Amino acid sequence: MDSNYRTYDYITSFERIDAILALPQGNYEEQDSLPHRDTLTYTNGFYAYCSALFIDIRESSTLPSKYNRPALAKLYRAFISEMVAIFNSTTFAREINIVGDCVWGVYNTSLKSEVDEVFGLAARANSLMKTLNYKLKKAGYDTPVKAGIGISYGRALMIKAGSNGSGINDVVYMGDVVNAAAKLAAAGSNGYGVPALMIAGVFQHNLNDHNKGLLTRRADGTYQGNVINTAMDEWHTENCT
Repeated sequence: MDSNYRTYDYITSFERIDAILALPQGNYEEQDSLPHRDTLTYTNGFYAYCSALFIDIRESSTLPSKYNRPALAKLYRAFISEMVAIFNSTTFAREINIVGDCVWGVYNTSLKSEVDEVFGLAARANSLMKTLNYKLKKAGYDTPVKAGIGISYGRALMIKAGSNGSGINDVVYMGDVVNAAAKLAAAGSNGYGVPALMIAGVFQHNLNDHNKGLLTRRADGTYQGNVINTAMDEWHTENCT
């Protein structure tokens, strides 16, 4: 969010802290699904069960030593552009965010069919990496880019945070569901033969039998798999050789 200069008054700042800390616990309501961000104020918040989907580039810290800044900018723009397009391609996406080379989304998944659709988004993202690397190579990028993908399901608290009256604010999602998906994404493609997609056990439990069969259980109770989108993979085979 763009900056808009305002002088800082520490007395007013201390008063704002007192007002925030004095808010009653009852201002945080349980919901069947996460509501639209327009329902949020600086004094309320909403709890709901949801799914979180993360993807980020592995070993991105090594890329500046391989490519100059304009080349890196094009790589990141291509990656982020199309991951946002995939993550945003379902009607029950609640929020899509970009942080550095990470794209992540929060989804209302009260139905098992919606859990399977989020799983399908992850498969598309995994297939996209294959074609992205082909196109990068054609454009002169000689090192393939790897990504980790993580999905979790759980209860999140949705709040509005920022400086009241400044116009600078954002929605924050708090809870293990978000943290777990981020950690799972960090484990994806992390080592030789490790697949990109990592899934929390509770998310896997809510998948249909076909999708469950595409995954293998890990020692820590999470699941992994090299899951792809069939149509995208067939297009790659026909057009990227």
